[in-house]
Amino acid sequence: MHDSSVLARRMPLWRLAFRPFFLLAAAFGLLAMLVWGGVWNGHVWLAPYGGLMWWHPHEMLFGFAAAVVVGFLLTAVQNWTGQPGLAGWPLLGLAALWLAARLAIAFPQGLSSAWVAVIDLAFLPLAAVLLARPVIRRRQWRNLVFVPVLALLAVANLAMHLALSGGAPYLLRGGESLAVLLITLLMVILGGRVIPFFTARRLNRPQASRPAGLEATAIGGVVALVGLQLVVLIGGVVPDGLWAVVAGVAALANLVRGLRWAGWQGWREPLLWSLHLSYAFVCLGLAMWALAAWHLVSLSLAVHALTVGGMGVMMLAMMARVALGHTGRALVAPRGIATALALMLLAGVARALLPAIWPQALPVALNIAVLAWSLALALYLVRYVPVLGSRRVDGAPG
Repeated sequence: MHDSSVLARRMPLWRLAFRPFFLLAAAFGLLAMLVWGGVWNGHVWLAPYGGLMWWHPHEMLFGFAAAVVVGFLLTAVQNWTGQPGLAGWPLLGLAALWLAARLAIAFPQGLSSAWVAVIDLAFLPLAAVLLARPVIRRRQWRNLVFVPVLALLAVANLAMHLALSGGAPYLLRGGESLAVLLITLLMVILGGRVIPFFTARRLNRPQASRPAGLEATAIGGVVALVGLQLVVLIGGVVPDGLWAVVAGVAALANLVRGLRWAGWQGWREPLLWSLHLSYAFVCLGLAMWALAAWHLVSLSLAVHALTVGGMGVMMLAMMARVALGHTGRALVAPRGIATALALMLLAGVARALLPAIWPQALPVALNIAVLAWSLALALYLVRYVPVLGSRRVDGAPG
């Protein structure tokens, strides 16, 4: 038996990408948020590469979120193509590369900036190649879209690193915003596939129809925002009015799209209502992005609506559901996971909505968000460490 097969057979954690990457993402997301909560309360526990104000957005996007995205895509590609997923030593190597980047950025002592950047920048391009190979081999062109998204995420990461090395100052915020919009695009594409499917399957009804014009506008609107952000990244100027119109159209189209899935009918199911509410937060974040272009709210609040309310809730819900499905378990939220999802939703409300309505509450809102996010991921880890590290209950591979 091949060494990789032996490792996967002896240690179930290395059988499919969702197992180590969901575990690493949850643990890192918890620790990183606790450190950030300490910073906000005057306790500095870290002197990372780039400084704490660079470290927080970078690591939540390219540490936490990238791990969830890569874990999900490298697991899903097995279903899409029928090809064996990444497993064994290659999977261990990819996870080790991700972890090495987190450690190099948090504790850069003795490492040059160039080496830290090289270690960190290697992960996403490698993941893109690993995703592309089975997709191209099976000519699954519909799923090839995720490869350029991962490649552009790598470009966004490069921009954030270049901003530290004396590059143009717009690269810092430009790279961060590009990453947020690219992950939003992934949520819109994947959410549009899985949320109506999961809902129809659980409620035993046909899937909602997908009008071509609405689908094109919902996805195309976010693609257009990514395009505008790329213009900004290369030093171009985008008029505020154009930002507002494109973001507003994207928000409205995705709201109409999401309402057609009738998620309120699944209010008893935590693994359903959480996905629908996370998609509602995506729509809210896009609407707030439009308002930010008119200087009616801060862009930071729009970003946090998309990341905490949208990304945080959707990723936690997907980590919970995918881990159950791919380990042969019933698709019923384990005890405590409904609470975890509600806490993540509370974090989104506290970080993005409460300060928009009541700006003076920002310091308290930040602490609520940090605490709720941390508790949500802690609950996930308590319930899912045994799931992610054990064999499938039905004895099947994976």
